[in-house]
Amino acid sequence: MTRLALLMLAAILAALPAMAQQDGPEARARFGPADGPKMVLRSTTDIAVLGPTLEDFTARNPGIAVAYEQWGSNALYDISLRDCEAGQSRADAVLSSAVHQMVDLVNRGCAGSYRSTASAALPSARRWRDQLWGVTQEPAVMIYNTDLVPPEDVPHTRFALLDLMRRAEGRYQGKIATYEIEASGLGYLFAFEDSLEASTFGALMEGFSRAGAVATCCSAEIIKGVSQGEYAMAYNVLGSYVNARRDPNVGVIWPQDYTLMLSRGYMIPKSAEHSEPAQRLLDFLLSARGQEDLRTAGLLVSGEPEDSATPASALHTIAISPVLLVALDRQKRAQFIARWRAAFGR
Repeated sequence: MTRLALLMLAAILAALPAMAQQDGPEARARFGPADGPKMVLRSTTDIAVLGPTLEDFTARNPGIAVAYEQWGSNALYDISLRDCEAGQSRADAVLSSAVHQMVDLVNRGCAGSYRSTASAALPSARRWRDQLWGVTQEPAVMIYNTDLVPPEDVPHTRFALLDLMRRAEGRYQGKIATYEIEASGLGYLFAFEDSLEASTFGALMEGFSRAGAVATCCSAEIIKGVSQGEYAMAYNVLGSYVNARRDPNVGVIWPQDYTLMLSRGYMIPKSAEHSEPAQRLLDFLLSARGQEDLRTAGLLVSGEPEDSATPASALHTIAISPVLLVALDRQKRAQFIARWRAAFGR
């Protein structure tokens, strides 16, 4: 199956709870039998990345077909909320990397409850209310073009990245990329978590401004831009997509000061028509076989960083909890976006 673009540009999220409208998903695929009933899974995950796992699930559950819809994170939140408010759901399961948006949906009463041996065994940071479960473990990394960035310049910490952006010669002027947080729910989450975690965040904003950093829409575009030399490096890129592309000239850095770890949130809407297959898919994703499939897809890393120079103590899990609702507070969001726009000259 060919690789499809992930996270197309959604309209601006300047105000909440209103979100940009999107007519339909970016891509669709079907797994399992061609006829008969099917469950609908809406997700932000690239079909080419999650597809083999769904193929394995349907092969082991021959009576279940999965109709897969790939959405941008903001648009997925929008349609899920609209379905919830209408008392219906055209999706039987929702899987999103923008877990703060998923927590908000659960908090609004949009999720059904389910508990199994597999779901109950998840650590508390990866489950909430038996209504939202983190099924993956993925790092937010820095990446760089190995042909453009000499070994002595590779920034293994945010402090080192700041030093590069402060250089008078401007070698990396306009050559550093990151997510556009108004278009990417995941990018917004990573940036907001940085603002809570890092004493360097204010300096990073100043550094991005000074270096003419580029904010752009999506993982695929950023990684391709680094590989092709449009950017020398990129900040806060989801590592699973870097691994999936396997560009030989793209180096990966797990920041040694701290590396954010994301678990994609899985939710079964309370009005789901086919909740039982959705429950079976959840249990499969959490099973030993499902976890091995996710590991093969690059969506699950072990407890040890792939970058051996980064200590395990530097891994900071983004907990699936009500704390994430702070990221969606209207006033805080408006202030945060205003600060971001100022840094990127918007």
